Amino acid sequence: MSTESFEPSRSARPRSAAAPYASPYTSYSEWSDEEIYAEQYEEPRIDPHRLANVLGWFSIGLGLAEVLAPRALGRAIGVGDRPQIMRLLGMREIASGLGLLSQRSTQAWAWSRVGGDAMDLALLGIAARDERADPKRIAFAAAAVTSVAALDLYASRALSSVQALEPAEIVSESRAINSTPEALYAFWKNVENLPRFMSHLESVTPTGERTSHWVAKAPAGMSVEWDAEIVRDDPNEGLSWQTVPGSEVTHEGTVRFEPDPAGRGTVVRVQVRYIPPAGKLGVQLARLFGEEPKLQIKDDLRRLKQLIETGEVATTLGQPAGRRSLIGRATLGRRMQ
Repeated sequence: MSTESFEPSRSARPRSAAAPYASPYTSYSEWSDEEIYAEQYEEPRIDPHRLANVLGWFSIGLGLAEVLAPRALGRAIGVGDRPQIMRLLGMREIASGLGLLSQRSTQAWAWSRVGGDAMDLALLGIAARDERADPKRIAFAAAAVTSVAALDLYASRALSSVQALEPAEIVSESRAINSTPEALYAFWKNVENLPRFMSHLESVTPTGERTSHWVAKAPAGMSVEWDAEIVRDDPNEGLSWQTVPGSEVTHEGTVRFEPDPAGRGTVVRVQVRYIPPAGKLGVQLARLFGEEPKLQIKDDLRRLKQLIETGEVATTLGQPAGRRSLIGRATLGRRMQ
C-alpha cells in the first residue's frame, strides 16, 4: 500500500454538495494553512469586519430614530403617522446593529439586515397605496433603502468569504487495532456505526449514496448539526469526507487503514481539519468543557479498538466515582465515558 498523503487536493475537492463523482480523485496534498480555500474565495477589497462595524452603528442610529421619533421620521419618508410600525422596525434595527458590533455570528447578523431591507421595501410599497402617502418622498426613501441593501448584501457576501479563510485546527491520531483493514473499512463506511464509538455524536443518518446528516453534542449541553459528503473512497484503504457548503460546522477529515508492520492487525490513522464555531474563542470554550478535538479523537479510537476487539466499550457508568471538576475536565478532557 502506498504511504503517500491521503487527503484530497484542492483541485480534487468538489466545489458543492452536488458535485459529480464520476471519476476518482487522483491527486493528493497535505493540508496547509489559511490559503487552503483561497482559490475558492476572492478576498474582498474592503475589510468586511470594519464594514460590519459601520453598518452596526448605522443600524443602531436609524433604530434609535425610529423608536424615539417615529412620527417625525414617518412623515419625513412619506408614509405618514405610523408610530407602532416604526418602533417595531426601530427595535429590529437596534438588534441587528448590536449583533454586528458584538462580532459574534457577524455573517448571520449581516444577512438579517438584508432580510430587513427587503421587508422595508415591501412596507414602503404597501404604504405607497395609501391616499395620505407622499409618493415622491416614498420613492426617495425606497432609493435610499435599495442603496443600503446593496451595501448590506456586499457585506454579507464578503463576511461569508472570509469565514472560510479563518484559521483551522488540524488534529491527527492513530491506533493499532487487532482486525483487518477490510473489516475496519466496512465498519467505518457504515456511518450509522460512528456514534457507537464517537461519544460526541448523537446520530449519523445516511441521506444519499455519499451524503449523511450528523447531530453532535456541543459544550454546555447544546447540540450542532451538519451534512457531510464522502469526497474520496478507496475500498479497504480509507475514506475522506467534508461538510457541505452552508453547514453550521466547517469540517473535513480522512481515515486510513494500514496493515501493521509488526503484524498486529491494522493501524487506523485519522486526520481532521475543522474551523471551530466562534473562532479562537470557540476553541477555548471547547477545552474548558472537556470537548477538545484532539482528546475526542484519541478517546474515539480507544473506544473503537475496544468495540472491534471485545464487542463492547468499557465505561465507568454505574461505578462509584466522584464527578471530575471543571479544572480537571479542562486539563484532562472527558477521557472516560
